[in-house]
Amino acid sequence: MSDHTAGGVPKIRFKGFDAAWEPKNLGQIYKERNERGDDSLPILSVSIHSGISNSELSDETLGKKVRRSEDKSLYKRVQAGDLVLNMMRAWQGALGVAKTEGMVSPAYLTAAPDDTVYPLFMDCGLRRPQVVAQMNRLSYGVTDFRKRLYWDSFVRVRFAAPSVSEQHKIASYFSNLDSMISLHQYKHEKLVVLKRATMQKMFPKPGNKIPEVRFDGFSGAWSSEEMKTLGTFSKGAGFSKGDLRASGTPIVLYGRLYTDYQTAITQVDTFVEDRKGTVKSKGNEVVVPASGETSEDIARASALLASGIIIGGDLNIISPCERLDPYFLALALSHGQPKYDLARRAQGKTVVHVRGADISSVSVSFPELREQERIAAYFRSIDELIVRHSNQIKKLQQVKLACQESMFA
Repeated sequence: MSDHTAGGVPKIRFKGFDAAWEPKNLGQIYKERNERGDDSLPILSVSIHSGISNSELSDETLGKKVRRSEDKSLYKRVQAGDLVLNMMRAWQGALGVAKTEGMVSPAYLTAAPDDTVYPLFMDCGLRRPQVVAQMNRLSYGVTDFRKRLYWDSFVRVRFAAPSVSEQHKIASYFSNLDSMISLHQYKHEKLVVLKRATMQKMFPKPGNKIPEVRFDGFSGAWSSEEMKTLGTFSKGAGFSKGDLRASGTPIVLYGRLYTDYQTAITQVDTFVEDRKGTVKSKGNEVVVPASGETSEDIARASALLASGIIIGGDLNIISPCERLDPYFLALALSHGQPKYDLARRAQGKTVVHVRGADISSVSVSFPELREQERIAAYFRSIDELIVRHSNQIKKLQQVKLACQESMFA
């Protein structure tokens, strides 16, 4: 590749290409396709995040029950290479190029390209933030959620393209990048499913004292006690961003505990003075969000295993007794009955809180310490792999965004 800075060409190009890119309106490239569907064809969906699907998506995959017309003749037929846009969400990037023949909602725009463009190049080119911003400006609507991108506006979107041979090169590069991202996403999802399924077998079900699956060398019933006999409780101190300034003390911001899939804190945001009211980790504490996160994701905020940090925000800090491994306790609180008991004890509507007194009455089942440590080590290894793939996905997505900035005119 080589660098360019002149107008009409991208900053980075493959060797052998130096001609200026030709800007056109999309109406010069695409013709609207309005063909009726066929019962034998799959119904394809368009996502803001991943473009158009390669096959029909189930309700389970979509995460909701989708109402579809029984009369499939109302759907639009699309050919491989056609551009498909969700008129109502094009301003958010809900568009993509069909990889296979199928049908789409009659509420979508469908367009067939001419021979001056390579469809897969258009797929990555048109989904760039700069092009989506044009579609946003050209969409009609009183509010964001009433916006529509109609055909007469779509045809006015400006887009610059090089020769078809250069388009093939660029599309191939982004295809390889997307394949790497998809591979890490696949592994990430499989590990999350593995963790969930394994926890169901390695922790006793409600009413039982022995799990279905155990490591060799361990037997006997697990104990069950209320948290008030298993640890002490304290609170994290709240602060505003205005309090943050460099002083050498790492801080973990409140939001990170909710949004990142990590039980051990591996990253800090900024620094804050060590002042009265903050709570420092001693490397053996468990954190439960004061806002009462009610899903299994409590585990993401539960185990604070790094040392020498300040916990920011109104958090419940649990220091477990010597009979409990902190990582095991984090897992136990995020699974099964303890998770639901925490959710039931949560108070408030807009802002939900869980008090230390509420946590203290939650019962937790646990085996002897050696078995806890084996279980904790096993799930820690899974969590580390999950975090590794999650971080790699983020890095590759950043690379893709940077390349989109540099490889298009």
